[in-house]
Amino acid sequence: MGKLKQLTIYEKMTLALFRGKITRMVTFICLGLWSLTTIYPLFWVVNNSLKPSHQVINDSFSVATNPTLTNYLNAFEQVDIGQSYLNSFIMSGGTVLLTLLVGGLAAYVLARFRFRLRGLLQTVLVASLLIPAFATVVPVFGMLKDLQLLNTYWALIIPHTAGFLPFTILVLSSYMATIPKDLEEAAIMDGCSRFAIFWRIMLPVSRPAFITASIFVFLWSYNDLFSALIFVPQEDVRPINVLLTTVSSQYGTDYGLLAAAVTLTLIPIIVLYSVAQKYVIKGLTSGAVKG
Repeated sequence: MGKLKQLTIYEKMTLALFRGKITRMVTFICLGLWSLTTIYPLFWVVNNSLKPSHQVINDSFSVATNPTLTNYLNAFEQVDIGQSYLNSFIMSGGTVLLTLLVGGLAAYVLARFRFRLRGLLQTVLVASLLIPAFATVVPVFGMLKDLQLLNTYWALIIPHTAGFLPFTILVLSSYMATIPKDLEEAAIMDGCSRFAIFWRIMLPVSRPAFITASIFVFLWSYNDLFSALIFVPQEDVRPINVLLTTVSSQYGTDYGLLAAAVTLTLIPIIVLYSVAQKYVIKGLTSGAVKG
């Protein structure tokens, strides 16, 4: 009976392991199929960017047997995509730097100081995330026009910084709240000022949260077509997402060129997120549980 009972327990354990393997296998298959819905369109665009336009029209789903870089050369020569690249990096990069500077200092204050109306301020930050950008276009346009900032880099940097600050402050303050106060107390005993504590302790320790916030801010600023069309429509300062609308309207039948322009637009996003993916996950989850 003892052996039979032991065998029964062994069988149950074997069955449980088998079910676990089946569950994981089904999960991986479902995730793999779901990932194809994202990977295949990307492959389709890149593949067509390596074909002449007439081949894209005739058979857009075939693999490029004789790949060519002509479409990419035309993208830099005909539509000056290099200048638009530079404009996007200046505006999105400036937005990231300004947002992290202001948001980091504000997050440190919220995470470490107790003052009157602190709770109200946090509520206002959360509520501001619910305000759509479309609702602020008219007053922002009027202010930028009065300040003579339209068709300049600041026309996107300032509105984007103001719009992305609430998210940045909330993410950074949540992470900073998990940092032990013993580090600050030891620094104060050594004579460090509050700014020195922020710069030498809070900033390095909160690096995952800063990287997470910077990635999201960069992507949102980089992909914001609506604001770019309104605030910087001029050709010499237009970002790359506005250039795509120009390519689609002026070269709408040149599908190879259009695919190359889309591919060039996606490259910074894919590279940025691939490199910093682990920081995104760590930055978003570490602030959720204290300790």
